[in-house]
Amino acid sequence: MGRVRKQNVFNTTGAVLKFTAFWIMVIIQLPIIFLLPRGRWSVKYMSIFMRVLLVLAGIRIRVHGRLSSHRPLLVISNHISIFEIATFPVALGGSFIAKKEMEHWPLVGWVSRKFGVVFVDRRPSHAVEALAQVRDTLNSVSYPVFLFPEGTTTNGAYVKPFKSTLFNFVENSDVVVQPLVMNYRFRDGTPISDADMAEHFAYFNNSNQDMGPACSRERSAFGQVFHIMMLGGFMVELTVLPPPPLAGMDRKQIAETLHKIVSDKYMKLKDKPVK
Repeated sequence: MGRVRKQNVFNTTGAVLKFTAFWIMVIIQLPIIFLLPRGRWSVKYMSIFMRVLLVLAGIRIRVHGRLSSHRPLLVISNHISIFEIATFPVALGGSFIAKKEMEHWPLVGWVSRKFGVVFVDRRPSHAVEALAQVRDTLNSVSYPVFLFPEGTTTNGAYVKPFKSTLFNFVENSDVVVQPLVMNYRFRDGTPISDADMAEHFAYFNNSNQDMGPACSRERSAFGQVFHIMMLGGFMVELTVLPPPPLAGMDRKQIAETLHKIVSDKYMKLKDKPVK
């Protein structure tokens, strides 16, 4: 039965070494990333770059199901932590639609742009521009594009309602939307309690949560990476579901339909061990 590893001087020392190795890896690869043209090859390289982070952080991945071969393909999922940025490209390929604020994160924003991440401003006054940017990207790439419609990470106790704004371009289009459900587990595949998830594995802002436990100590993004390294990692279980029929629905109906599919499956799997 999995449990949270007790923190001690040995775990902390190991995490320091891993965290240092991660930054050495980043520095070594920066010239390669700089020279890569933004596009299909840089997106493919993202999975190589992120795989090193997953190894150092002790993240295991288990995938059930397959992505559709249809293009353009928009894959939507629940969102728990920053590690989705690493696990999705490694397990499934593709790139992301992300909130505009991330574009200004030191180093992360620049690397993400090179890796094909599309940053959109979700303010209502910029909705038309954002939708056009997403539509144009989906129609011009041969890989899947991932979107987190909750608009934020959660404590893992539930799935927040999906924001409908970015589904405008799906209405009456040839875009296939495929739901994906993500669950965190201990490395042996056993479930993580809501309390342990909130305290150790999820990365979120307490003020953004509607229910479930809070985190007693909110960490920075890199602080969360270090914390997971100290804990020895965890397992990410990805369950790919069939694309539902969305023809004739408006954006709000699409958002509600997809939310119900993802939320119901997430809650069903949350407390079950990986088979």
